[in-house]
Amino acid sequence: MRGRDAWGAAAAVAIAAVCVRLGFWQLDRLAQRRARNAEAVGRLALPPLDLVGRVAADSARGRRIVARGVYDFARERVWPLRSFDGTPGVALVTPLRLPDGSAVFVDRGWVPSPDAYHVDRALYREPDSATVEGLGVIPPPANPPQGRDDVDPRALRDSLPYAVLPFFLQQTGPPARQGRGLPRRWPPPSLDDGPHLSYAIQWFSFALIIAVGTGALLRKTTILGRS
Repeated sequence: MRGRDAWGAAAAVAIAAVCVRLGFWQLDRLAQRRARNAEAVGRLALPPLDLVGRVAADSARGRRIVARGVYDFARERVWPLRSFDGTPGVALVTPLRLPDGSAVFVDRGWVPSPDAYHVDRALYREPDSATVEGLGVIPPPANPPQGRDDVDPRALRDSLPYAVLPFFLQQTGPPARQGRGLPRRWPPPSLDDGPHLSYAIQWFSFALIIAVGTGALLRKTTILGRS
C-alpha cells in the first residue's frame, strides 16, 4: 500500500470513528429525553395541585394546577417574540391574586403582534375572577431586550406590592371568549422521542458507508498493485 493510500485510509477510519461516536451521542440524548418524558408523564398523572398557598417551584414543575383568584390586569406583562405556527406575537402574562394575598403569574396564551412586541392588551382581557387550570412551568433565565417588560416572577418580587410565586401557571383549555378564540392557549409539551433515533441511524449509516467504501477501495488498490 502506498503512503498516500495509507493516509487516506487512516483519515477515513478517523471520520468513521467520529460518526460512530456521534451516533452513540444521539442514543445517549434519546435515553435522556425518554427519562425526562417518563418523569413528565409521572408528574402529569398526579392529582391536580390546588394552589391555595405558598408552593415551591420544584413542587409545581410539570404538575397540573388549579388556581382561583382575581386577575391584576394593571400589572399584566407582555412576553415578546413568541410565535405560534410561524405567526409573530406575544404572550400575555397576568398576575392572579390568590386568596392568601400572594399571586401567581398566569401565561394566558398567545396573541398576534406584527412586530412581536406591541399589542393592545385591553382587547384580550378576560373576566377578573377566574378559576385557572394549567401546568406549572419554571421560567427560563430572564434576559429581555432593553426597555422591555421582564416576565420572570423571580425578578419581579421587589417591584410588586404582594408576594409572587416563583413559577408560571401556563393556562390550558379554551379562552373565556369563545368567539374571539384569543388568547390562544399553548399546546401541551411534546413527549415524543424527537429526532435522536433517526440522527443516530444516519451517523451509523455514514460510518458503515465510509468503512465499506474504504475497504473496497483498499482491496482494489491492492489488486492493482499486484498486477
